[in-house]
Amino acid sequence: MRVPYKTEHAPPRKTMYPEITAAELGEKLKSDEEFILLDVRELSELESARIEDSRLQVTPMSRLASQGPAALSEAVHAQEIPVYVICHHGSRSVQVTMWLAQQGYKNVVNVRGGIDEYARKVDSSVGFY
Repeated sequence: MRVPYKTEHAPPRKTMYPEITAAELGEKLKSDEEFILLDVRELSELESARIEDSRLQVTPMSRLASQGPAALSEAVHAQEIPVYVICHHGSRSVQVTMWLAQQGYKNVVNVRGGIDEYARKVDSSVGFY
């Protein structure tokens, strides 16, 4: 007898970097929790999909590549509150999360699946592309 694999009961993914799901981000956005949502997509991508929240900061990955940590806000540098890093599908945000950790930043967390997963599973009003 073959037992079907149920993804809703799958063990958590083990990664070399901290991450949260789109659903977990959705819960945090509904809360009064202090954090920074660092969007590392290019400015042109924001026209198609964007989370509107006062905790959102946009620093494109290309800017980080050319300016390094100087491209980040003082709030990110202060490291006093969590920083959740998001991109389109989660690839760039993983790279930025790992890079920030290598630079000595603490409490930096990837948003798995990016804004695409957030739009599909939490809030489609942010848009798709």
